[in-house]
Amino acid sequence: MRQAGFPRRPPPRGAKAAPEGPPQPKGPLERVYQEIAILKKLDHPNVVKLVEVLDDPGEDHLYMGKIGLILAVMEELPTDKPLNEDQARFYFQDLVRGIEFLHYQRIIHRDIKPSNLLVGEDGHIKIADFGVSNQFEGADALLTSTVGTPAFLAPETLSETRKNFSGKALDVWAMGVTLYCFVFGVCPFMDERIISLHQKIKTQPVELPEHSDLSDDLKDLLLKMLDKNPETRISVPQIKVHPWVTRRGAEPLPLEDDNCCMLIEVTEEEVENSVKHIPSLATVILVRTMLRKRSFGNPFDWGRQRTEDRGTGLSAPGHVLT
Repeated sequence: MRQAGFPRRPPPRGAKAAPEGPPQPKGPLERVYQEIAILKKLDHPNVVKLVEVLDDPGEDHLYMGKIGLILAVMEELPTDKPLNEDQARFYFQDLVRGIEFLHYQRIIHRDIKPSNLLVGEDGHIKIADFGVSNQFEGADALLTSTVGTPAFLAPETLSETRKNFSGKALDVWAMGVTLYCFVFGVCPFMDERIISLHQKIKTQPVELPEHSDLSDDLKDLLLKMLDKNPETRISVPQIKVHPWVTRRGAEPLPLEDDNCCMLIEVTEEEVENSVKHIPSLATVILVRTMLRKRSFGNPFDWGRQRTEDRGTGLSAPGHVLT
């Protein structure tokens, strides 16, 4: 489970009724397959698309095949090249749409940050890395554990007295830290020592650099997202209609019904078939390459042989497929 990097979830949705008697706990691998089955059905323009997962019994890894991605929005922080407001708004709108979809599917990401926001071939953000995410039942997740990247942790997750906290609210906090990074190139709270960093997140007020020329609308949104009180922190539905996000109504985001499909459920058959077992990943690569080149010859020798035969007019070795 540690290597697969999939979310921790409660019992599967849409599964067949369990037989009478005490429930039998699922093993770690069964839980991973359950996670994979749901992730493979998540289909949204702003969430990384998991196409296939391969399991090579001879190795200690699962190989995840995903739709083409380019780079993270920001690979390193701090950076001296932050985004301008228009760039930040473009990417943040994608982030809002993706988070609304995940929350609708009852998934809390728990590790939103610029390096987990990958740019797809279409130029839009794809939310990635569900390694510490949680699925919940009901209206919101009540979480008790602290996971994620230290500089992006919400203050309520660091409280010594609070026993549980809202999953949606902590995602909003991390979105606020991410937006802050977009426009300033640094996190709002930074310290080399983890204990000192936690103390700053819990007690220090959020400060916007005095030299910044940000619009008042953006400053307002940042302060509302980075509200240390999760009960009064702005919510995703409120963020969607905020003047800065919509450019004061000129760029409204889609309604929830248009942005989110029906709640995803998986069957036992889909769970069982969620991972494709292969004898050897190298063999699969070899066969796929041979099929693509329409030849039974060794594809790794094909290029060399073709160069040698170019002067003789001979074709590449192997039998052509029909």
